[in-house]
Amino acid sequence: MKIINPKEFSKSKTDSAGIILRNNKESEENKNCALEILSNWRAAHSYPMHIFKKRLKRVSEKIDKNALSAQRLKRVPSIIKKLNRKYGDNKATMKLTQMQDIAGCRVVMSNVQLAKKLYHDHYIKGDLKHKKVNEKDYISNPKKDGYRSIHLIYKYNSDKGKKIYNGLLIEVQIRSKLQHIWATAVETVGFFTGQAIKSNEGEEKWKVFFKLMSSAFAKIEGCPSIPNTLDDEKELYLLIKEKEKELNVRTKMESWTKSIKLFDDLKNKKNLHFFLLELDTVLERLTISAYSKRQEEKAIKDYANAEKKIYGKKEYDVVLVGADTAVDLKKAYPNYFLDTKEFITYLNKILNKYS
Repeated sequence: MKIINPKEFSKSKTDSAGIILRNNKESEENKNCALEILSNWRAAHSYPMHIFKKRLKRVSEKIDKNALSAQRLKRVPSIIKKLNRKYGDNKATMKLTQMQDIAGCRVVMSNVQLAKKLYHDHYIKGDLKHKKVNEKDYISNPKKDGYRSIHLIYKYNSDKGKKIYNGLLIEVQIRSKLQHIWATAVETVGFFTGQAIKSNEGEEKWKVFFKLMSSAFAKIEGCPSIPNTLDDEKELYLLIKEKEKELNVRTKMESWTKSIKLFDDLKNKKNLHFFLLELDTVLERLTISAYSKRQEEKAIKDYANAEKKIYGKKEYDVVLVGADTAVDLKKAYPNYFLDTKEFITYLNKILNKYS
C-alpha cells in the first residue's frame, strides 16, 4: 500500500480546511482545495485503520466464529456535520485533526455476552501497544436516543517502519447483532425519509419509535433499558404497536428492501476487498464499484471524486468500506442494501406478543 503522508499539509492548514468546509460562504475554489486537504488527511488513516481491523477480526473470531468485522473511512458529509456540531449556545469548535472517528472498524458479535467478553478480554485486559484515549460503553449506559454499542478510541503507535502514522486516531466499535440490527434500521429510515435520525434529529415520532424499539431489544438481551422509557414489557410492546401503525413502518421498510438487486452480481466474485457504494435515495438505486487489495489507492481516489460530485446533495450518499468478502460487506452494511428483514422479523414478534 502506498504511504500517504498525514503531514503533507500542516496541522494548521488541515484544521483551516475544516473551517472552510464548515463555512457555507466560501468560494467553490476554496472548498475544492479544502476537500483535497481533507481527502489526504482521511486517506492517511487507511493504514492504521487496516492494522486495527486485522487485529479486531483475529481476536473476535477467537471468541465467536460468526463475528463480522468491517472498516470504513468517514464520509465527507458526516465529517462536515460533526465539524458544525454545537453544544448549547456555544460556537462549533471541533477541529479536523481532533476528530476521533475519521477512520474506524466495527465488529458485530452474535450476542451481547460475546460482545462484552471481547471488550473485556482483548480491550480492557488486552495487549495493545496503542494508547487508548477515549472509551464509551453505550451498552451499560445507552444513549437517550436508544443507541447501544461500545466505542473505543486509540492513538496509533508503531516503533517500527510506519512511524509516520503515529498519533492518528482510530475508532473501534463493538456491538451485538441485535444492536446492529437496530442501528442499521435507523440509518435506512434516515436515508429514505431525508432525516438525520442517527444524529437525534428529524421527526419526533420516528425518534420515539426507535427509542421504544431499543428498549424492547435491551429487554430481550437483558441489558439496561433506555432512559425515560416504559419498564413494563406489555405496556412497552403495546406502545410500539401504536407507533408502528401510525408510521406504517413495516410496509415502508419492505418496499425499500425490494428495490435493490445489484448486489447479487458480486456474490460469486473473489479477491474483492474494497467497495464504493453510491446510493441514490430518490431513484432507490445503488451503484457498487469493487476493488482488490492492490487497487486500494484507486478506491480512495474514486471515493474522493465521487464525494466532490455529490457535495451538498442530500439525496445522494457515498461511502468506501472494506470487508473480506462481498457477502461480509452486505452483512456489515445492510442499510446500503435496504436490508431491514431481520429488524422486521423482531418487530413482528413484538407486535404479535400481546395482540
